[in-house]
Amino acid sequence: MHGAGIPVIRANMVAFALPRAVKVDPFIVALLATVAVAAVLPCAGTFARVMGVITDAAIALLFFLHGAKLSRQAILAGIGAWRIHGLVFGATFVLFPVMGLLLRAASHGWLNPIIADGILFLCLLPSTVQSSIAFTSIARGNVPAAVCSASASNLLGIFITPLLTGLFLLRGMHGGISLHSVEDIALQLLLPFVLGHLSRPFTRTVLEQHKMLVGRVDRSAILLVVYTAFSAAVIEGLWHKFSLGDLAWTLGLDGLILALALTATTWVSRRAGMSREDEITIVFCGSKKSLASGVPMAGVLFPPALLGPMIVPLMLYHQMQLMVCALIAQRYAATARVKQQAETAPAS
Repeated sequence: MHGAGIPVIRANMVAFALPRAVKVDPFIVALLATVAVAAVLPCAGTFARVMGVITDAAIALLFFLHGAKLSRQAILAGIGAWRIHGLVFGATFVLFPVMGLLLRAASHGWLNPIIADGILFLCLLPSTVQSSIAFTSIARGNVPAAVCSASASNLLGIFITPLLTGLFLLRGMHGGISLHSVEDIALQLLLPFVLGHLSRPFTRTVLEQHKMLVGRVDRSAILLVVYTAFSAAVIEGLWHKFSLGDLAWTLGLDGLILALALTATTWVSRRAGMSREDEITIVFCGSKKSLASGVPMAGVLFPPALLGPMIVPLMLYHQMQLMVCALIAQRYAATARVKQQAETAPAS
C-alpha cells in the first residue's frame, strides 16, 4: 500500500472461485437490472430532472467521503505519482485517439459514417472520474493517485477534447469551449473532495466506525449514473435512429476498443515495473471514457441534429466499461484477499 491514509474498500462481491461453482456477482446483477429498468421505464421530464439532482448529489457525497477518508500524506503521495499520471494521460489522449482514427479509416465504405465519427469522438474524451476511483477502490489500488489522475484527465480534457475534435471531426462546423463544464467539475467533484478533506477532524472517527459506507456510496452512485445515462439514450430515440446492425457494429467496435485499452494499459504497467496498486490505477483510469463530460461537450461542439447519434457509441461504451471493469475489479480484489490470507496464515 502507499500509506496508512489510503482507503481500502473491501468489496461485498462474490469472487469467481471454482469453475464448478461459479457464483454470480450481485453488483453485476444490479447493473443488468438497472439497464433493463431504464430500457423499459426510462426517466423523463420532471422525474429525469429529479434523478439528475439525486445522481449529482450521490457523486458529490462520494467525493466528500473520499476526501474525508484520505490523509494529507496520502494526497501528497497521489499527486507525486508522476509515472502513473503520465501513463494514464498517454492512454487517454494518445492511445485512444490513434485507435479511433485507425478504426474510422478502416471502416470507410462499409460502416455508417455517423457511427465511425461517434466512435472517434468517444476516443477523444477524457477519463471518467467517479467510476475510475470507485473501481480502483474496490480492487484495492492506489486511490489517491486515481483521484489525482482521473480528475486531472477530466479537467485537461475540457480543453484537449474540443481541440482534437476540431482537428479531426468538426469539418467546418462551428464549435466552442464552454467554461460551464469547468464549473460543473469544480463544484461537483473537486469542491466536495476538498470540503471532505477539511472535515477530517470531525468525520474521521465516524468513517472509521462505518468502513463500508464509502463502498456503498460507490456502488449506489454507479447504479444511478447507469440508470440516468441509459434512460437518456432511450428517450433520445436510440431504437429508432439506429438499425440493429448499426447497434451491433457499435457494440462490437466499442468492445474492441475497450479490450485493446485494457490490454495495453495492463501490459505497459507491467513492463514499466509498476506495483500492483499502481497497475490497478492505470488500468481503470486509462481505459475509461467520461459520459458526464462527453455529453455536455458534444452539446457545445455539434449541431443538435447530430448530437443524439454522435453520443450513442459513448453511452454504450459507458455501460460496457462499467460492467467489464466491475468484473476486473472483483478479480483484483479476490487475488488481493488470497494473497493477504496467505501472508497472514500461520506457518505449518
